Amino acid sequence: NAKKLVIIYHTQAIAENKDFPGPSAEEGKVFFNNKVKAANGKETACASCHTANPADNGKNIVTGKVIQPLSPVINAKRFADFEKVEAKFTQHCVDILGQDCTAAQKANYISYVLTEKTPTPKK
Repeated sequence: NAKKLVIIYHTQAIAENKDFPGPSAEEGKVFFNNKVKAANGKETACASCHTANPADNGKNIVTGKVIQPLSPVINAKRFADFEKVEAKFTQHCVDILGQDCTAAQKANYISYVLTEKTPTPKK
């Protein structure tokens, strides 16, 4: 589950940097919402597709396809398979950042999405 992945990434992050202070949901939220200029010149962030609330459905900004909630509290299928998670992190980090995310970024990211438990009320 997602909490086990946080432990795995935390362990990897310490191996990469012995001074890693541990997973931070706050750092994960900043990372999730941080807009960077993509290769196509447009600014994008994780939240661009997954919305500002990972407990909500997202929408692919290229295809328009609905994306199930990122929060594993809402969507139990999220972060359930380590290999799948690794493949998605690699794909999306390279697409957005131009390189894979660090283990610390992954630990922080999952720590943050675990805190998002309530979908945005419909208006």
